[in-house]
Amino acid sequence: MGVTGYAAREPLGGGGVVAERDEALVARVRAMERAIGEIGTTLDETTTCRELAAFAARHLHASATVDLTRDPGAPRGRAAHAEPRPAAEGRTAAAPAHRLSVPLAVHAEEPLGAVTLTRDGGAPFSADEEALLRHVARLAARHLGHARRLAATEDTALHLQRALVAEPGRPHPNLEVAGGYLPAGPRALVGGDWFETVRLHFGRSLLVVGDVMGHGLDAAVDMNAYRTALREVAATDLPPHRVLRHLDSVVAEDDARRPATCLLVRVDPARGTATFASAGHLPPAVFAADGSAELVDLPVGPPLGTGVGGYEPTTRPLAPAETLLIFTDGLVERRGEDIDVSLARLAAVRLPADSGPRQVVDEVLRRLGAHGAEDDVAVLAARIRARAPQ
Repeated sequence: MGVTGYAAREPLGGGGVVAERDEALVARVRAMERAIGEIGTTLDETTTCRELAAFAARHLHASATVDLTRDPGAPRGRAAHAEPRPAAEGRTAAAPAHRLSVPLAVHAEEPLGAVTLTRDGGAPFSADEEALLRHVARLAARHLGHARRLAATEDTALHLQRALVAEPGRPHPNLEVAGGYLPAGPRALVGGDWFETVRLHFGRSLLVVGDVMGHGLDAAVDMNAYRTALREVAATDLPPHRVLRHLDSVVAEDDARRPATCLLVRVDPARGTATFASAGHLPPAVFAADGSAELVDLPVGPPLGTGVGGYEPTTRPLAPAETLLIFTDGLVERRGEDIDVSLARLAAVRLPADSGPRQVVDEVLRRLGAHGAEDDVAVLAARIRARAPQ
């Protein structure tokens, strides 16, 4: 007998109960489908808990609370609460309260917390309601687990990036330096921005800032390769423009390596000079003793990796009262804005008089809104230490 014939048969005794049960099952399945679209819409833990509480309160007509264990061994803390809307009618303070609590867990995993329903008066929670609550709790637990694993991965990536860029080689004691690195946006991943300092002969130091094109692990790997190669080339004590020329030729031979912009500054405290060479990079700024800023005008060659070369040096005085700032484009560039406008905003920054490298880095990052930048930001500031009077 076909399905049609079966459906056309007259129901036996208890047909009304079967129909009612089928309706409840269909309603539960529909609610489960809606839960997939309403819970876990972001990778934010707090948002997921709020979505879970709101869904449970709305569909199960009860007050809903979500409690999370944020650290192993720590007590659970309240993460979200929601009330049913509209409130059920006919409830009184004396009505018995019904309570249902299920763990936030996926199968046999350690629970991340619990979701609890409280209903004042009315019927106790049915088996269908409990099944629906367990389903949405498992769904939320899976999203919470993904969010926590992603957060742990991002934290590891951020520490890796900071270890790569925030601990440059030590310059000579006659140079005071400070650096800073900020990842792009709230979803921190490794990238290709970096800075470095290299000790040279005769008390000189080489300051470096670079930006590998692109983001992610591949850019970070290339960044580390550039940094390693630069240290080897810089140890030969070549002038900055010849260091860039050598790096360009080496990288151009490797088709797998991404292009990069780079700015080199050789600081000579004994002579009070700084010699610059740029490979497609933005110009540096110099903050005077009175806190005013000036962009350094210098010729710009092509990015590293093109094999074209053509880098030229520029030398200018650098007094002990001045602080040099080199940076990647994430510090100044803004979407839809001309780069000249972006650089003019940096040049217009006025800092307190006699600001040192650390204050320059902190203030520039704050005043230019770098903590909310859409691109990675790496900055390095340096100032010649004044000689003590004899």
